[in-house]
Amino acid sequence: MKKILLLIALLLTTLGFSQDWKTNINEAKSQAAKEGKNILLVFSGSDWCGPCMKLEKSIWNSEAFKLASDKKWVLLKADFPKKKGNILSAELTESNNKLAEKYNKSGNFPLVVLLDSNGKVLGMTGFKNVSAEDYIKILDSFVK
Repeated sequence: MKKILLLIALLLTTLGFSQDWKTNINEAKSQAAKEGKNILLVFSGSDWCGPCMKLEKSIWNSEAFKLASDKKWVLLKADFPKKKGNILSAELTESNNKLAEKYNKSGNFPLVVLLDSNGKVLGMTGFKNVSAEDYIKILDSFVK
C-alpha cells in the first residue's frame, strides 16, 4: 500500500512539472490573453535538426525552464519532422506551415519567437550553447 501511495505521489509531482505545448496559435493566443502571458513559439525539426534536439534536452526539459515557462509563457510548438514514422496529420502540417509563412519565412531551425498575446513579435533567437538560466535571460530581454 505504501508503495502505491508513493508511486501516486511521484506521478502527481511529475505531472505537475510537465509542459503543455500547444499546437494551435488561436488556443495559445486565447490562453495568453486570459493569463496575461506572452507566447513562446518554437520552430523545431524534432527528428532531424541537431540543435533542435539539443534545445529540447538542455533547455526545454530543464527544471529551470519548466518553472519559468509556467509563470511567463504559453508554449507553442511548430514541429517539422521528416522521418516517415513521425509525420504529422495533414491539418497540423498545414497549421505549422501557416505559422512558418508568418513567423519563419527564412526557414531557420530551431527558431524561437517570443510573441505577445496578439501574435506581435517581441524577439527571436535560435540555439545558444548556454545554460537554461541564461537562455531564460535571453528570452526575458525581449520584453521591454
